[in-house]
Amino acid sequence: MSPPTPAVRTRAIRITPRTALVLTIASIAGLAMFLWPLFASPSPESAAHSGDAPLIFAVTLPFVVAVVLAEMTSGGLDSKALAMLGVLSAINAALRPLGAGTAGIETVFFMLVLAGRVFGPGFGFVLGCTSLFASALLTAGVGPWLPFQMLASAWVGLGAGLLPERVRDRREIVMLACYGVFSAYAFGFLLNMWFWPFLTDAPGMVGPAFVPGDAVADNLHRFFVFTVLTSTFGWDTGRAITNCVAIVLVGPAVLAALRRTARKAAFEAPIRFEPAEPDGSPKPATPAPTPTPTRAPMATPTPTPTATPKQP
Repeated sequence: MSPPTPAVRTRAIRITPRTALVLTIASIAGLAMFLWPLFASPSPESAAHSGDAPLIFAVTLPFVVAVVLAEMTSGGLDSKALAMLGVLSAINAALRPLGAGTAGIETVFFMLVLAGRVFGPGFGFVLGCTSLFASALLTAGVGPWLPFQMLASAWVGLGAGLLPERVRDRREIVMLACYGVFSAYAFGFLLNMWFWPFLTDAPGMVGPAFVPGDAVADNLHRFFVFTVLTSTFGWDTGRAITNCVAIVLVGPAVLAALRRTARKAAFEAPIRFEPAEPDGSPKPATPAPTPTPTRAPMATPTPTPTATPKQP
């Protein structure tokens, strides 16, 4: 008996060449937003992106809108996918206050990982941005850090959608749990970079400080030491444990519910339009032909042979 064929992932936002280009440009621009202090020394009076954060926010949102509009114009994002995006963004916004970041407990990322896994990388990227934006409005977390949180969480959802598709059952849960742990540390690493170069003169700073104009490798080494001392064994580990435990405990049920919703929504079903009549009215549906019942031919009786009496 042949093994069952793994289910194909449903992509709520299909990755067309245009969408891939937009996502690539957004990711490159996002990395530049995080890493530019390593290559161009920031001015000492710059207080942790307080001046350029509004500009970064204004640059980030058009990329997200571009993904949505590009797919809406090409038929890749329909009303069902848009409704699913709104529902999951609201769920993530409601889940975030449950942890509120206390000791690194973040309840927003496990749902982002599972949704990106089911609906694909494009959906995961947009969901990461909208979830953090909606939760920031709900928890009064709007500040210069918000654009960087949106980008980092968008990459978390994007990476979940790019995981191997053929892994299923328990191996899939193990893979998602490992990715949840990795993404928790990667998120903390990126979020530390947005403010660390501006702590050169901060009183009571823990760990090595950024040295403007020094070699990139030396500053990266200092940054790794700073991250390990300040967040890796604290906030990031708490976030990693939360992701792992949530995915292991509720991951199978949430994946089944999301996949059932994706099958019923039929995001990838082709849309067909019937040509209209000359007067503009819709063409009536052609009824299916009624099969004509056929009568089975009657069986012809076979004559029974009679025995011929022998002559004496």
